[in-house]
Amino acid sequence: MSSTTKALTLLSHFSTKRPEIGLSQLCRLAGRDKATTYRHLQALETAGFVEQNPATKHYRLGPAIMHLAQVREATVPRETGAINVIKELADATGETAHVTVLSGSTLYGLSACESPHHATRAVIDINIFPLHATASGLCALAFGPEDLFQTALTKMENFTSATPATPEALADLVAHIRLTGFGQADQIYEDEIQAIAAPVFDHTGNFAGAVAVASVASRFTSELEKTIKAELTIAAHEITRNWGGVIPAQIEKAWAASTTHSNTLEPTS
Repeated sequence: MSSTTKALTLLSHFSTKRPEIGLSQLCRLAGRDKATTYRHLQALETAGFVEQNPATKHYRLGPAIMHLAQVREATVPRETGAINVIKELADATGETAHVTVLSGSTLYGLSACESPHHATRAVIDINIFPLHATASGLCALAFGPEDLFQTALTKMENFTSATPATPEALADLVAHIRLTGFGQADQIYEDEIQAIAAPVFDHTGNFAGAVAVASVASRFTSELEKTIKAELTIAAHEITRNWGGVIPAQIEKAWAASTTHSNTLEPTS
């Protein structure tokens, strides 16, 4: 990994839940020493990608990020094409809905909407989605570029006791997803959270990201699963259309079979 890449990856640790990060905390998050992290932060600060809060001396995203975000949204309006869809999805399912986008070999969170139907609900508080341990990530492995699988194998962190821990276990999950058209994650990233995701495509005809619903496990039933899958197919069609794409015929066929019959979440080990 180049020095430039290492510096830029520091930006992925900032989020709406963590808008400011001190040097020592960022060292822990990135797994790097203080001298290297500080040097990278100085380079990012010079370019306007981060700035220091004068009061706290913590780092936050800089004005250059805002400019690039505005350019990105103006030229590739992904969030605009998804936000209303996931609001409707959250309302229809009563659970948290969110959208991710694939950039290179990284799956980023784009937007999320929590349903007001329940006091206890899933909270999406990550920016980068592990490919092997989230419903959206598994969708990317099943329907995205083939080399993503090898990328996932290099980052197979165990998040829970159910997280797939071997290449064979992960391959089995991906194979099942290709048959059903849905990525399913039964408490493999967080205990007590179950999620289902559907792939979305853009004008290139390629996998562009995923739309997903995350539910508190104690609320998850076969009836809720049917509802989520039915609503996900609607949402995936709408987002794909808004992004200029078309759902591939084989996925349409898999969805039709999967939503006709009750499919229980398969074990991950």
